[in-house]
Amino acid sequence: MIAMLIAAGFSLMYSLLLTPLFVRGFNKLRWGQPIRVDGPKEHETKRGTPTMGGLIFISGSVLAYFVGKLVMGETPTPSALLVILMAVGAGTVGFIDDLMKTRMQNSAGLGGWAKIFGQVVIAVSFALLGLQFANDHGLTPVSTHISIFRDLPFDFMSLGVIAGTILVILWVMVIVTATTNAVNVTDGLDGLAAGASIFAFSAYVLIGFWQSAQNCAATAGEAGCYEVRDPMDLAVIAAAFLGGVAGFLWWNTNPAQIFMGDTGSMGIGGAIAALAILTRTEVLLILIGGLFIIETGSVILQRLYFKVTKGKRIFLMSPIHHHFELKGWAEVTIVVRFWMIAGIFAIVGIGGFYAEWVLNQ
Repeated sequence: MIAMLIAAGFSLMYSLLLTPLFVRGFNKLRWGQPIRVDGPKEHETKRGTPTMGGLIFISGSVLAYFVGKLVMGETPTPSALLVILMAVGAGTVGFIDDLMKTRMQNSAGLGGWAKIFGQVVIAVSFALLGLQFANDHGLTPVSTHISIFRDLPFDFMSLGVIAGTILVILWVMVIVTATTNAVNVTDGLDGLAAGASIFAFSAYVLIGFWQSAQNCAATAGEAGCYEVRDPMDLAVIAAAFLGGVAGFLWWNTNPAQIFMGDTGSMGIGGAIAALAILTRTEVLLILIGGLFIIETGSVILQRLYFKVTKGKRIFLMSPIHHHFELKGWAEVTIVVRFWMIAGIFAIVGIGGFYAEWVLNQ
């Protein structure tokens, strides 16, 4: 519990106090944000704003986790290290994309398939490592089951070790690529993705803390207990990211002095995907990250409708936040209202998680 508070506080202060220094450094490196040619005209004023701010809160969150563990004299666990691996790995893919954009001053950056390839490599590594490191109770960080609030009965390994392992890897790949790209799509307005992700990380702090209190190893297998490896440490790393992103949001809110870039959005997506997988709440992520689903869904619907109708559009522009911009909504209005939607989804997700536990009593 104390390690969780230390991690959250340290990462918050790291991002809050050091971001201005990073901004000056990024300006010297000329890491300025290029703007989409076909985007809203109001965004032209944002051209040149420092980007790659994800480096700030990712580094701060990772450092904060280890500070929290060091202060409490605790040993880092495989589960938390896997979250770090996923966040840093996905963030690295985003960093390469950002670097290409800033060097060429073009919003295209890394190709779509190249991004997917990088995400897949990280997801496969995560899955294979996650199936190792069983604890004294035989629990590995990554489960071989699909999960909603906890593992469902069907075990992939019932199909055989090789087939089961392949299916687990494919399932992890789907979650990782979907989540990282969903957060990336959402990051289009000042503070939008950062604020929405705070609700998601808050949800996983609560889930990890509750799973630790109701862990089967600690409660001698009482009804409704959770079989999750290192739940408290998952809460610690979630709290570290929560604090880091919250501190960054101070500087990222409208008018943003720095953007998180694909470095940050993919890093956040990777961390959230890892937390969903390791807390055995993979399908529940649809609710906890509901705003990200809406944003991605708007892009998919727009493209499908455009192809089927040969040029017609559902939205003035996708993702959907740009649709409301073109309808005349102020950017701050869109962001705050979307934050409210993200918060409602996260609350409903946590409510469903708790209700399932109550029903199992």
